[in-house]
Amino acid sequence: MPVVSVIIVNFNGAHLLPDCLGSLKQQTFGDFEVIFVDNGSTDPSVNIARELFPQIEIIALDSNTGFAHANNVGIATARGELVVLLNNDACAAPTFLEELLRAVESNEEIGLAAPKILNFFERTVIDSVGGLRMTADGIGEGRGRGEVDNGQYDELVDILVPSGCAALYRRKMLEEIGGFADEFFAYCEDAELGLRTRLAGYRAISVPKAIAYHKYSASTHAYSSQKLFLVERNRLYVLMRTYPMRLILLSPIWTLCRYVLMGYAALSRRGRGVAVNNEGVGTLAFALVRGAWNGLRSLPDQWRRRASVARKIPSSAFVTLLRNHRASLRHLILRP
Repeated sequence: MPVVSVIIVNFNGAHLLPDCLGSLKQQTFGDFEVIFVDNGSTDPSVNIARELFPQIEIIALDSNTGFAHANNVGIATARGELVVLLNNDACAAPTFLEELLRAVESNEEIGLAAPKILNFFERTVIDSVGGLRMTADGIGEGRGRGEVDNGQYDELVDILVPSGCAALYRRKMLEEIGGFADEFFAYCEDAELGLRTRLAGYRAISVPKAIAYHKYSASTHAYSSQKLFLVERNRLYVLMRTYPMRLILLSPIWTLCRYVLMGYAALSRRGRGVAVNNEGVGTLAFALVRGAWNGLRSLPDQWRRRASVARKIPSSAFVTLLRNHRASLRHLILRP
């Protein structure tokens, strides 16, 4: 039985696999298995994965079921006591698994661990260190994203939640609280699962000595109408399932502020506003409205799902946790 199961979800990412799988062949820690879940790719991903990593376990799905469901399939197959997710557009430094394992092996209260993730192409630039911070209306942003890495986040500290790009989860914890929510399809599912684990009383830590490199949105698109739709819908799922009621009631104010900033970004072509260069204001605005409408329509269902979330820490403590790890709306929308 391997100690660690590494799960890679792939959709038409054949061109990404040499870097991703090649990095796993370089690991200093060797007691791990690799589970490759292919989401119905039409390119030669499966054959390339098998050629690059002959001992890999491949699960070929018939269609694109989304990041959340595909990871759940991998988790159900995993034999390791620790599960590590690695995006197909990311690769791991040689001591990546070794450092993650060292940080969590002696404390079972730690259910989650987040590495340092740097930009693949500019390796002094942070993608995230120690996972995600959350906006007041339910959107996650990488801790330190866009900053030059000068070691400012290099302490091993407690964090909020890891990013699904590269993260460690204790399998025993996943069996207790459940995996990713399939209906998210993609985006925000890592935040929702992470917040559920924190509510269940598990710790999450940053492990900055474990390093991965990320080709940000290489497997999708950095700014697109489909991504905008999914994020806007799914952040409402996150809010209703996990946020304390007092923050839910205040969230429309922050959402209005975010919409104003998004409008300014689109008009000025700043930050995420550069998306209008590809798809146009009308297409993006429609995606935003459609996402909000779909999220709002599902609120009764999300409220029912909220009742099944284990809450072992006081609401006041969870409010403090979210406030201590709050993402700036201005930075989220306007950063380059």
